[in-house]
Parts: sequence; structure tokens; C-alpha cells
Amino acid sequence: MTDTVAVVIPTLDEATTLPRLARLIAALDPSPDEILVVDGGSTDGTADIARAFGFTVIEHHEQSRACQINRGVDAAGSTIVCVLHADTQPPDDMIAVIRRTLADPGIALAGFTPLLSGPDKVRWATSFHNWIKTWYAPLLLRPHLFFRGVRLLFGDHAMFFRRADFLAAGGCDPGMSVMEEADLCVKMARFGRVRLVNRIILTSDRRVAAWGEWKANWIYFTVGIRWAVGLHARLGERYPHIR
Repeated sequence: MTDTVAVVIPTLDEATTLPRLARLIAALDPSPDEILVVDGGSTDGTADIARAFGFTVIEHHEQSRACQINRGVDAAGSTIVCVLHADTQPPDDMIAVIRRTLADPGIALAGFTPLLSGPDKVRWATSFHNWIKTWYAPLLLRPHLFFRGVRLLFGDHAMFFRRADFLAAGGCDPGMSVMEEADLCVKMARFGRVRLVNRIILTSDRRVAAWGEWKANWIYFTVGIRWAVGLHARLGERYPHIR
């Protein structure tokens, strides 16, 4: 029996990015079984746009991506869930890749390889850093998990997992304003490996464009270090909201 796949999209003021994503989702072959948009209190009409495209909308009214992900997974009826950010461009075979990857019972969670790009350029340096960070971060910060096959993935990886495992792990930590996906990787390690799939997925470079390449990578690095040593409470102060 083929596993069903839900796509959960946590949003906050994504009126400019959601129409493009909706068109790309419509082109997916095969199609996802469910599309749930969990909106965190947008003021730009994001929820109405999602409804116009026929998506199921859950209005959460709390600007917490961890809580939005939890709400979406809880509401999903599919066996597999993919968390997709609104500024990410999925490949047309995304659902097939997800099913094929999780056909391996030894893999608990996986994600695509993000390539950051904007209207004018591809951010090769930052994309490369993001790729190697998936490996060196767990090696340096959680070596016991690294050698068990765990990699640290983040929101722009379009991570996916079995819904039952996510719920059994307790979901995303609602107290975390950022790094909730990396934290989830650690929690999911007890169910199997965390894998980076060798398949490119395009994602927006808007943070890098706003901060600059050097500053962006420094912020990513320092936020990761603070998370690793347990300084979770004020991580969001170092990771401002960008649209």
C-alpha cells in the first residue's frame, strides 16, 4: 500500500511567495494527498490566498513556527508529512522522492539539499556552507549521534518524516523560536537515521540578501552554537524576521 503524503506549510506574511509555491505544488507528479497551510497571524492576506488555491488553512494566530508545524502535523491524516516553507521551490518529483526515501525503515527523517537563489544570483558559498554544516554540526556538537547516522537539517531542507514518529518524539519544542528543525532531528534519532537526500531544492536567499553573505553565515553559526550549549530562550533575538 502506498504511503500518503501531507505537505504542511507554516506561513507568516507570505502573500508574495505563496502563489508561486501553489503553482509548483500543482505541477507535482504525483500530487500530495493533503496540503495544509498553518498561518501564524498574517496581515497581508496569506490565508485568503491559500484558500483561493484550495489549500486547507489552519489559522494559528501565534507567531511560532514550531507550534505551527505541530498543529499541521497533528491535523494531517497522512502517514508521511513534509514541512515545506513558502519561499522554497519543490522539484516536480518531490512526492516520489519522499516515498522512495522513507521506504527504508532505517531512515527516520530526511530532507532535500537546498540551493539558495534570488532574482539575480545563486548563493553558492552560503549553499555550500549549509551543505557542509549538515555534516560538521552534528560531528562537532553531537558526535555520538553523528556516528549513528544523524545529520542536522533546517527549515529550508523541506524535511519529511513519518507522522507517527513525529508524534511519538513529542513534535517540535514549542518554546524554540528558531532551530526547531535541528532540535527535531536530535529527537527523531531514536527512530533511525537522519539523511540528507542528494536532490536539489531551490529556496529563497532573502535573509542573505538582507544581511549580506558574511553576516548571514555568522548569524547562522552563532545561533547554532548557542542552541548547542542550551541557550535556547533568546535565540530569536539573533534571528530577526525577514520578508
